Amino acid sequence: MKDYHAPHVLLAQGWARDVRIEVDASGFISTLTPGVAAASAEKLAGPVIPGMPNLHSHAFQRAMAGLTEKGGPAGDSFWSWREQMYRFLERLTPDDVEVIATRLYIEMLEAGYTSVAEFHYLHHDAQGAAYADPAEMACRHVAAADTAGIGLTLLPVLYAHSNFGGLPPVAGQRRFIHSIDAFEQLVETLAKRLHGRPLRRLGAAPHSLRAVTPQQLGAVLAALNRMDTSAPLHIHAAEQRKEVDDSLAWSGLRPVEWLLRETDLSPRWTLIHATHMTPEETEGVARSGAVAGLCPSTEGDLGDGFFDAPRYLAAEGRFGIGGDSHVGVDPFMELRFFEYGQRLKSERRNVLVREIGASLGGVLYRRAALGGAQALAQPVGTLAVGQRADWVVLNTDDAALTEQQGDGWLDAAIFGPARRPVRDVMVGGVWRVQQGVHPESAASLARYRATLKRLLA
Repeated sequence: MKDYHAPHVLLAQGWARDVRIEVDASGFISTLTPGVAAASAEKLAGPVIPGMPNLHSHAFQRAMAGLTEKGGPAGDSFWSWREQMYRFLERLTPDDVEVIATRLYIEMLEAGYTSVAEFHYLHHDAQGAAYADPAEMACRHVAAADTAGIGLTLLPVLYAHSNFGGLPPVAGQRRFIHSIDAFEQLVETLAKRLHGRPLRRLGAAPHSLRAVTPQQLGAVLAALNRMDTSAPLHIHAAEQRKEVDDSLAWSGLRPVEWLLRETDLSPRWTLIHATHMTPEETEGVARSGAVAGLCPSTEGDLGDGFFDAPRYLAAEGRFGIGGDSHVGVDPFMELRFFEYGQRLKSERRNVLVREIGASLGGVLYRRAALGGAQALAQPVGTLAVGQRADWVVLNTDDAALTEQQGDGWLDAAIFGPARRPVRDVMVGGVWRVQQGVHPESAASLARYRATLKRLLA
């Protein structure tokens, strides 16, 4: 049992002062008592908030950040960016992927993310052949998470086709492709390897309705249910207008409309992006209890468009935030971009808070943490007895946070000029970042630098 004393803690019911937190040997909160100052407890150096789950990651794309900003043709778009991504990944080895993922996960921890959902589709070698161990690439992400000490929900991806209607994959997708039988074997293998592992959870991700047929989507769900009927299911949906148009040409239905009509959309589902939805679809997703997985920095980078956040949040829709291609690795920045995008669209301020006088930062942070926890299917996202001890100690020495109180700390961290809002980070009862630095940060950066030097030569 470990004993901590926090001067201020963000609990589900609000901020509390002088909180005693006891963490058991398995890394879960066993006692949480406000108004008690334990003389023998380890003193925490600032206000404590729940760690943020990152609900959508393609770790290898971290190494691409900044490489595609060269000025493109008039038609430069997500689809031309995707072609550049295909060319980049042709050179990646399993060692490269582990080095990149390790560096990324350490950066996440230093920024205040304490868990991540890895939407993993880079399965095979450069020729599209399976490795001797078909789970090689997936296990490299697990190894990276082990080194960093971050919570991980691993989402192996079924990718089988290039577009709606089961069109054959293109050459650039050869490293992604699985048959249903091979994918089911991969899921079974990973279930055995992750069984009983602390901080680890397994789900699955049919990549999108472009990349799987309805029959294959059903097979993924069946395989997942054989493993665990509560395991999370993630899918890309309606990120781009072209995707919506192609879906209409294929089925007469928009992607989210198809999911609402043809599947049992429920709280175990996460719809990544869901950018282009009608009002009816927006409210339908909210009613289903599914999570909208929003990635504002990547969506801005790719020119995806604006999510209908006011309507969705008014319908009590659940959402979380993700890094996706990792052009940004900062949960506070993602929430700022989320709100600022809505301001630019509506030409108003404080768009995503409805209660007069309520803290926008407080509302966004709490809802994103809870939605992210649901998407990862992990016991995180709030500080309470029985939850995992995943928390962030804010850095009140950052000028933006100085002399703030309560939700003012979150307003300042998200919307102020904060440079280093995170001081210390705990995951599962273990300190992973102290005074802003992960103990493996320098070594991971050296390995990452050497890897990028070779890849970009």
